[in-house]
Amino acid sequence: MEQLLQFFILLPLVGFLVSLFFKNRNENALAGIAITTVGIQLVALIVFVVSWISDGSHLLNIKHFTFYKEGNIEIFIDLFFDKITAVFALVGTIITFLVAIFSRFYLHRDSGFKRFFTTLLLFFFAYSLVIFAGNFETLFVGWEFLGITSFLLIIFYRDRYLPVKNGLKTISLYRLGDVCLILALWMSHHLWHENITFIQLNDLDLVVSHIEEHNYYALFIVVMIVLAASIKSAQFPFSSWLPRAMEGPTTSSAIFYGSLSAHIGVFLLMRTYPYWETILSIKVLIISIGLITAVIATLIARVQSSVKTQIAYGSIAQIGIMFIELALGWHELALIHFAGNAFLRTYQLLVSPSVLGYLIHDQFFSYVPKQYGARSSFINKVFNTVYLLSVKEWNMDAFQFKYLWSPFKWTGRKLHFLSNKTVLISLTIIYAIGILAFLNEEAIPKQIDDLLHLFFAFIGMLLILKSFAKRIDAIIVWLMIIGSQFYILLSIAFLNDQYEFVEIVLYVSGLSIAALTGFYSLYKVKSIEKQVDLNDFYGYNHDHPKYGFLFLLSCLAFVGLPFTPTFIGVDLMFNHIDKDEFLLTGITAISFLFIEISVLRIYARLFLGPNKKQNHPIAYRSS
Repeated sequence: MEQLLQFFILLPLVGFLVSLFFKNRNENALAGIAITTVGIQLVALIVFVVSWISDGSHLLNIKHFTFYKEGNIEIFIDLFFDKITAVFALVGTIITFLVAIFSRFYLHRDSGFKRFFTTLLLFFFAYSLVIFAGNFETLFVGWEFLGITSFLLIIFYRDRYLPVKNGLKTISLYRLGDVCLILALWMSHHLWHENITFIQLNDLDLVVSHIEEHNYYALFIVVMIVLAASIKSAQFPFSSWLPRAMEGPTTSSAIFYGSLSAHIGVFLLMRTYPYWETILSIKVLIISIGLITAVIATLIARVQSSVKTQIAYGSIAQIGIMFIELALGWHELALIHFAGNAFLRTYQLLVSPSVLGYLIHDQFFSYVPKQYGARSSFINKVFNTVYLLSVKEWNMDAFQFKYLWSPFKWTGRKLHFLSNKTVLISLTIIYAIGILAFLNEEAIPKQIDDLLHLFFAFIGMLLILKSFAKRIDAIIVWLMIIGSQFYILLSIAFLNDQYEFVEIVLYVSGLSIAALTGFYSLYKVKSIEKQVDLNDFYGYNHDHPKYGFLFLLSCLAFVGLPFTPTFIGVDLMFNHIDKDEFLLTGITAISFLFIEISVLRIYARLFLGPNKKQNHPIAYRSS
């Protein structure tokens, strides 16, 4: 039966690839491909689960495909099936099938009809890959595709200001979760000295002995996993991104943020439960996160005027309760809770436009003012305080901006000297010296060699922070991003004795192709439009869709999305940072956090948003 697991990954991928060959106006074919693909998956999955249960419900695991192997480093696709996979896969497939049928009529004659269905199939492929993943690497591939499909559906109405802005907010927090998961993978590789699979995590004796032997390092891994899960499932204080993400079509809101994508954090905690079930402090942390989120999200949901926001915070509150159930070991209850919440939120979001119309009609003809009873002065103050905090969503957006993003923006703005030509020439010379140091590494003392690691990584981080904060010419920002990556590569790869030439080629090949393609797209747009600074949204995708699509692919390849060799290169580079080099790890993690935000910021400001030309319809900020 293990051999059949690959079918549930390949079928959505084939459906996505086939849908690319049809034009937007061919709605019957596009919708038919999506509905048929998911429908076949649903029937096959039901048959498979029934056969699996009748066969004894044994754990299934298969090592499917190896991307790269060298020494104790092996990057491979591993597929796994158990009761958690069965529930998440069945619920996800049923909901996707229903939403695909609903969207066939809901998006009729919409200009983005093809975009929606191709992105839906790509999302379904990513979701299936996460659910059937048998190791962290496989899960991370699906995790990355989930993030980018979320971004693409949030900005579905890409000629409007708010969807684009909220898309950038969401992908920024998603990237923080990605980096947390990368750090968990990095430390896990160092402690296990192999790519650990989830079936190995089910060996309790092995995991307990591992945790006892490396207590602090294991604690670091689990904290990163909990943080990644909290961000992905919009737990406090990261809850505010979920209602912001509902800028896309109602059907995408239903499948992504009401039912499936928002529960991926729950799945991650459930899948890694054997790793942290014996750590009391982690259980207390998860219960605290879930409890605080459930209370605050419920208070916020009760005072919101937008139906989507109410449903979003209602779902967040239920996910918080699921966190508590997981920490208490009530997994069967959590699975039932997940299925119930997913179906309920999907239904609520799909019928919300109709229900809203009925409520407005009822309010207009049958309005009855709410009666308030007498309260003491103190109770009134408490009530009003909680009410105002809830209306403002407990200032989570302001908190994130002030303590998470603002310090890096402030730092980036102070690096104005990096735009100086003399400094740029100096950085080029320093890089050339670094290459010479690599060629003559035997002559360099070890203490200086260790300092060079940090020095080059620090320069790369400064360049990426500069590109993140400044709104200057997009081509200059792009060149700074390219320079930062080559400095990071020099820091980790060139000055590492164990780094293989093949690993360098893997990373540089993906990086170079993406860099040149992105530069070409920006250069062509600048030669036509003249204006490519980052001070505003220009909407060039309306007039230059080919360059916009080409630049988007360059951005995704540049940040290491799993369809390029850069993805393998990033994983290999982190593997060569020693587990005790926390400063180098921190600098590199910050660089990888802001690179995706920086490149997608260029794409959003140049190609998305209201078109700057007056001969196109203008979607104002309030739309």
